[in-house]
Amino acid sequence: MGAYPEPQGVLTPLTDAAVFLVVTVRPGGEQTVAGLIPDLTSLLRAVGFRLPEGHLSLVTGFGSAVWGRLFSGARPAELHEFVELRGTRHHAPATLGDLLFHIRADRMDLCFELAAQIMDRLDGMVDVCDEVHGFRYFDRRDLFGFVDGTENPPGRAAIEAAIITDADPAFAGGSYAIVQKYVHDLDAWNALTTEAQSLVIGRHKLSNVELPDDRKPADSHVALNTVVRPDGMQQQIVRDNMPFGKAGSGEFGTYFIGYCHTPSTTEEMLRNMFLGQGAVRHDRILDFSTAVTGCLFYVPPIDFLDDPPPLPDMETATAPEPQVTDHRAEGDNGTLRIGDLKGVR
Repeated sequence: MGAYPEPQGVLTPLTDAAVFLVVTVRPGGEQTVAGLIPDLTSLLRAVGFRLPEGHLSLVTGFGSAVWGRLFSGARPAELHEFVELRGTRHHAPATLGDLLFHIRADRMDLCFELAAQIMDRLDGMVDVCDEVHGFRYFDRRDLFGFVDGTENPPGRAAIEAAIITDADPAFAGGSYAIVQKYVHDLDAWNALTTEAQSLVIGRHKLSNVELPDDRKPADSHVALNTVVRPDGMQQQIVRDNMPFGKAGSGEFGTYFIGYCHTPSTTEEMLRNMFLGQGAVRHDRILDFSTAVTGCLFYVPPIDFLDDPPPLPDMETATAPEPQVTDHRAEGDNGTLRIGDLKGVR
């Protein structure tokens, strides 16, 4: 990272277990949260020291609505609420979330212990919006049976994709995380032939090799998640998706988390998926996978967590929250109404 602050474990390699914990801060809970933030590094170290080979890591993110309640001074330039998307057939909801704790390790007991320690410190001051325990599924496959995360950039390219640098110098070393919980209809999916499944994803199921362009459908998941700039350069994000499931209740899915130096790249991918592109109305994978949550967070560098800005004067911290106009598809012709960001500093 050179002269930039050290990022949190955004670029931690894929692990065998993860806990995704999203909470909202109750009114009056700001002091408790502020007291926890500088202790997060030591909590991570204390739990991870018990089993160093478990590679425990923690990434903490902050939502737009809570930022002004926790921190005085400036805010990240592109921090705003998750943009709800309503297409002609599928919906990406925006749901509540002030704090994100993305906990990863090679053993679930480490993830569980750190999550328990964090929640013990926040007891009575937050409400849990979502808690998902993810696991590695065989050779890094999702519950659809396809390898997930193939397009993650390696090495220096991952840093350039995920970490903020000169675009927002006051918040360099940070990242933006977008999370969504997707619930799968495995009965409908498994009714497809393997060839049909490969056409939905845009890859061969067994080999994980991408289909050639002349065979890859325009509405395939791979096609719609390829974002290219006008200069021909592909825009990339760093994913750390994990499958989850409850065999007893029949709930199965994928927890999506995408890190990027700008949320606009991930948002463009989601617009392609839910609103379509050109003559394509939506990503075919959405016919088998339903988004049930959606949040956006700024993930600060480690130095920020260790020495955060002071709490604001709550009597004067009354500026309205930044608002984002929905991106929606109107009518049967698929005409888009793209709103502008309003009030984002």
